[in-house]
Amino acid sequence: MPNGSLSLPARLCLLAWDPERSSAAETARVHHVVRAGALTELAQRGLLTDDEGIATPADLDSRTGDAVLDGLLELVRESLPHRWRTWVRLHARVTFDAVREQLVAEGYLRAEKKRVLGVFPSVEYVLARAAAARALREEARHLLQGPLPAGEVSERDAALAALAAAAGLGAPGGTAGGARGRDRIAELTRRCASAAPGMRKIVGEVWDAVSDETARAPVSARG
Repeated sequence: MPNGSLSLPARLCLLAWDPERSSAAETARVHHVVRAGALTELAQRGLLTDDEGIATPADLDSRTGDAVLDGLLELVRESLPHRWRTWVRLHARVTFDAVREQLVAEGYLRAEKKRVLGVFPSVEYVLARAAAARALREEARHLLQGPLPAGEVSERDAALAALAAAAGLGAPGGTAGGARGRDRIAELTRRCASAAPGMRKIVGEVWDAVSDETARAPVSARG
């Protein structure tokens, strides 16, 4: 895939942009799922671990080489201990903004300066690579609805599909509906929780936090 080198939070962020309109559904729900993706990737890399429900850095020195992931890791290290659900929401906009700037730097998005009411300066972020966004949506659709057994999906791709479905983000309408859809999402959730001991609890808490946010969001805000 053309976006295969992107981090999990970057792929989830890109899913927020509608390739047919080049616009984004920028809501608290999107901020939260991008943060959830960052937490999940750090956990899958073994850099965040679970300590009785608390997101805990594995050590004080490890880095990923990704500015967004390392920024969140440093924030967790420097903050009071918090549960996973709290970290999905706490200062989530900071992670979203950092990922969005990363996508601009890598050419997926373009920052366009404009003026609101002809006076106030503002920046609008639009798709620069619509084909990549379409391919990512197709990948999510295939993971959620395709015939590939969940056991053959990578932990990283399973996390993308499960979190996208939890947030209703870039996924086909009704993906989570019905017993078959719920079973598929459960299979993918178990798959992305198989990378290391404790991942099941981590993924469960992160997934539930995003899912709860989506359930509270107005239908019109989901996209």
